[in-house]
Amino acid sequence: MTDRLIGDRYQLATVLGQGGMGQVWTAYDRRLDRRVAVKLLRPDKVAGPGTVAEELRRRFVRECRVTAQVDHPGLVTVHDAGSDGDELYLVMGYVEGADLADHLAEHDPYPWPWAVAVAAQLCAVLSAVHAVPIVHRDLKPRNVMIRPDGTVLVLDLGVASVMDTDTTRLTSTGSPIGSPAYMAPEQAMGGAVGPYTDLYALGVLLYELLSGNVPFAGSTALGVLHRHLYEPPLPVRQLRPEIPAELEAVLLHLLAKDPQDRPSSAQEVYEALAPLLPARGSAAPAGPLDPTRPFLRPHAPWPDRATVIPPQPTAPPAPPKPDVPGAVDEARKLLDQGRLTQAVDILGGILPAAAAEHGAHSPVVRSLRKQYAATLMDDGQYRRALPELRRLADEFPAGDPQALRFRYDSAQCLEQLGEPAAALAEYRSLLPLFENHYANPDPGLPLEVRRRIAHLLLSLGDRPAAHDTLARLLFDAERLHGPAHPFPAEIRRTLQWLGQVR
Repeated sequence: MTDRLIGDRYQLATVLGQGGMGQVWTAYDRRLDRRVAVKLLRPDKVAGPGTVAEELRRRFVRECRVTAQVDHPGLVTVHDAGSDGDELYLVMGYVEGADLADHLAEHDPYPWPWAVAVAAQLCAVLSAVHAVPIVHRDLKPRNVMIRPDGTVLVLDLGVASVMDTDTTRLTSTGSPIGSPAYMAPEQAMGGAVGPYTDLYALGVLLYELLSGNVPFAGSTALGVLHRHLYEPPLPVRQLRPEIPAELEAVLLHLLAKDPQDRPSSAQEVYEALAPLLPARGSAAPAGPLDPTRPFLRPHAPWPDRATVIPPQPTAPPAPPKPDVPGAVDEARKLLDQGRLTQAVDILGGILPAAAAEHGAHSPVVRSLRKQYAATLMDDGQYRRALPELRRLADEFPAGDPQALRFRYDSAQCLEQLGEPAAALAEYRSLLPLFENHYANPDPGLPLEVRRRIAHLLLSLGDRPAAHDTLARLLFDAERLHGPAHPFPAEIRRTLQWLGQVR
């Protein structure tokens, strides 16, 4: 036990693990008298000191709040998040069991039905995560736990997204953020990421379970990324002939270089794996840390555990009749306090009453809808924000600056929702309009649109077009901002990285 107290509440005990971004500790919640896990992160170790690290700090609690809204038994529970001195902290439920890397090391070779069971459970988690939408970005064995009842638990959801924002795709040394052995080609190239990125990482993880090694290894990160980009994986049935051909086909589908050649969703992968899962009751009762156990004996008690029936929650009271002015004031207070989720619920709840009182197309209602859409985006609820933004854009003439801004926000939603082709088309249609000074008085916005176009081209595998776009963008960005400005400096690092891996 140490004397250090995090957030005036969590007393650090012992180190569970550490990596390039920080440490994980066991700790005790002094307020509720329970054991928890605390992850400490040092953003300056990733991004370097200065404005970028401060931006990561500001984003951290927001990202943790978004990820904490994902309700799935395959995700570790998030209790709290914040900053303590120079570190960010994330408080999670303490999980009994072993991480998947240790589990694999203890079982050589790893039984292929176990690998299928792990992958199927991960598909269920990813399907829920991608529906939010959130991209994990750093799926690997060390971020997966096997609990005593055989269920799989995914860790670090949201942490990689904080460390891999649009402004920090590369570290200050010019390397991509993440784990090179599990990194999809588009992520390695600094392109836009989406659900397809996590599916590639799932393929690497599954390959490692089946073969004992990752498909692409090397002595340097650059060498590993070269192999991800250009080499086909060795078919696992050459190493283990007993593996079903259907499983190898799923694996190779996940490891496709082009995101568009991979499965369309985690649900599709699950459906392909389902026939390979053990049937209920088809084997002897599974023991602890057997990932097939949830399929053999679903909902069975844990070994040596008593069943606990939680108390039933009481029904919430009926909401009062909306008070539009009072609700608006309350939403503004919540926004000032950073409580976005509550503000979203209030704004969305009062819109029908405001429309009935003032008219659906009144300035009052339009202002509310603009605030509602902006708050949805700030809260990471892109799927709900997109139709609202599109409706707002349609209420203005096509070339009106407000309509263009709503379309720009819609394109960002498409990008976040993992629809790179649709986002790319929208950005390209907006670019000539934003380059018109009358429609857009901000000279930096066209450059940002061009940067997003380049990253989407990378995510779609068109590296020559992305390189050409970035090279021309660098010239214009240096002319507008000067060569020392962070924007051209980031483009320069991306071009340097592209030159290394081409």
